[in-house]
Amino acid sequence: MDSLYLLLLMVFLAVALFLEGLYVAWNAHSGPEARRIARRLQLMSAGGDGSEASVLAKQRLLSSTPAVERLLLQIPRVHVLDRLLVQSGVKVQVAGFLGLILIMAVIGVALGIVLGWMPGLVLLLTLALMTLPWLYVLNARQKRLDMLEQQLPDALDLMGRAMLAGHAFPSALKMVGDEMPQPVSGEFRVVFDEINYGIPIQDAMSNLATRVPSTDLRYFVISVLIQRETGGNLAELLGNISALIRARLKLLGTVRVLAAEGVLSAKILTALPFVLAFAINLLNPGFLAQLWTDPMGLKLVWAAFGLMLIGIFWMWRIIKIRI
Repeated sequence: MDSLYLLLLMVFLAVALFLEGLYVAWNAHSGPEARRIARRLQLMSAGGDGSEASVLAKQRLLSSTPAVERLLLQIPRVHVLDRLLVQSGVKVQVAGFLGLILIMAVIGVALGIVLGWMPGLVLLLTLALMTLPWLYVLNARQKRLDMLEQQLPDALDLMGRAMLAGHAFPSALKMVGDEMPQPVSGEFRVVFDEINYGIPIQDAMSNLATRVPSTDLRYFVISVLIQRETGGNLAELLGNISALIRARLKLLGTVRVLAAEGVLSAKILTALPFVLAFAINLLNPGFLAQLWTDPMGLKLVWAAFGLMLIGIFWMWRIIKIRI
């Protein structure tokens, strides 16, 4: 009987240790800490200077499959796409993004064939669907940059107060990374990590300017680099930059309010031809059929589409006011 109890105890311990080993293995590869480290490595690789360590970090992040990873590395300037994905904050690798574009292309071709459209219209539909992931990433990138610019003055004020209290510049960066919300906290935390890893402050700040294509943040980077060369009161300098950024954002908000009517008019004029064509085709399907069944109708469609693109570009340039 004692031997049976001992055997059951050993089986229980073996099962418990086996489950513990599975959990430790999962946590090491897919747990929250592993994802956080992978995210930091990806951010650092997006702003790398081309060194061997930076290239190795990038290669690990292009795809989870080694074969697909080797194939992606053959694509010229593939790391520019990786940097775009990092700047957008979208949690997807390059392989997944390109796979999504391929899926959209297949959907476009299949939908055009099912509807019986002409090859030109099928190509146009396919290109439009393939553009959707790009538009989503670019829109997410712009929103993230706008949010970061809104948070930057508060981050600079926090750094200035920390330095006035006696903290060093890296400690002030760490305070921003710990206390500020995303995305500014993540970017400043990466700078602090790079400095801790032994990267010079000048290179770490240059990487920050590379990862975040923001004019206001580049003013901050240039000011810090100049101050380290010439000396001066960095806390006061950060306060002046913060006040300047707040004034610019206030003026930009005023301009956006005054230009809101023009933006709305541009959106309505852009969508009106497509909505009207869809409504007419829905109410009277044969009314617009000549536009894609007759050769002259196709020429008129392409000419109208080209003129619309010119008009959209012109309206976009009118309402795009840089401060």
